[in-house]
Amino acid sequence: MRAAYREAWRKRSEGAPLEPLEAQIAAVVEMHPEYQKALESAGVLERDYTPEGGESNPFLHMGMHLAIHEQISTDRPEGIARLYKKALKKVGDIHEAEHRLMECLGQMLWSAHRHGSEPDERAYLDCIRRVAKGK
Repeated sequence: MRAAYREAWRKRSEGAPLEPLEAQIAAVVEMHPEYQKALESAGVLERDYTPEGGESNPFLHMGMHLAIHEQISTDRPEGIARLYKKALKKVGDIHEAEHRLMECLGQMLWSAHRHGSEPDERAYLDCIRRVAKGK
């Protein structure tokens, strides 16, 4: 998957035609200038990003943006598209609104992993409702 990010960014940088998924990836990379040089550097595909290293994993971060985009476009879980619009209106910035939803997504996934359970969509949507209310 890392190679797909790198290839999509290369194509966008060169003005080459993009497949639909590549266009989505390139749009997310464009929102993150801090990751663009990394995608152009040697070794980025093999590099480990650990919490001990003090850096977040750019591929995980961008992947969560893509997950949020997919959820909104398919309205799955049901109601997320409407809640996202409310959150966006409250937050006022697309990138920041996505980051706040990503925090909710991360909490849901962490909780499911920790408890060995299925992700709790109701708790996830409740978290997004709080974002939409400005809490």
